Amino acid sequence: MQHKVIVVLVDGLSAEVAHTMGYLAGMVEAQRGLYTTLSCALPSLSRPLYECILTGIPPVTSGISHNGVSRLSRHESIFHLARTGGKRTAAAAYHWVSELYNRSPWQALRDRFTHDEQLPIQHGCFYWDDGYPDSHLLMDGEWLRTQHDPDFLLIHPMGVDDAGHKFGLDSRQYRNQARRMDSLLADLLPQWLAEGYQVVITSDHGMNEDLSHGGTLPAERTVPLWLFGDAFVAQWPAGPAIQQTQLCGLMADLLGVAHDKPSGPPLLKAAFLREVH
Repeated sequence: MQHKVIVVLVDGLSAEVAHTMGYLAGMVEAQRGLYTTLSCALPSLSRPLYECILTGIPPVTSGISHNGVSRLSRHESIFHLARTGGKRTAAAAYHWVSELYNRSPWQALRDRFTHDEQLPIQHGCFYWDDGYPDSHLLMDGEWLRTQHDPDFLLIHPMGVDDAGHKFGLDSRQYRNQARRMDSLLADLLPQWLAEGYQVVITSDHGMNEDLSHGGTLPAERTVPLWLFGDAFVAQWPAGPAIQQTQLCGLMADLLGVAHDKPSGPPLLKAAFLREVH
């Protein structure tokens, strides 16, 4: 049985406000999902951490060390691994993701809508305005999912991060944007799970009271991680916490594709691992 994977990367979501997301918390409380937190790599900035999550390579090694490093990645991403493994890939995401793995520099007219089987991200809807509505972005993801049936789909909304930059960590606007994301996911997650998807929901970094991020404060570094789907174990295993650099390997294991990425704690059922390996 082949499992498909959806990763929702909620940009700028500090674990400090994850408790405001009542639907996701309710799913975990009902033992229909797993929740933990992890500490993001440094610096706690977006483009370096997209690279970290999607390749397993930390910023100090990848060379994508700040948001102004605008070039293709020099490392194998989950999109490359999936394509090599014969899987179909898609992303509804901020344009930096396209710039890291498809073509650089990004050109809106050429790259906004991407459909090219030869590219690592074969099907894409990319945006460049930080205020692009989360509701629209999630529907871009649903359009890609229903029209192109990807095995791996990245959905990357920016609204929480945008609210944090405008109003700060301890603001009703930031918390309410997280609540709105929770409601949007409540409309979609049941359908994804009913169709057999494995769903990973996390963030790149958090937010601080200075309307920014990038450093070592717990509110900047500690981000949530939710896991949903029948391939996952019933509860978190004892032992070391999962690292952000291990998420790419987890995604590859879920897809059943070969990889040499760092492995984390045993989060997949033994039966599933026997099946894919």
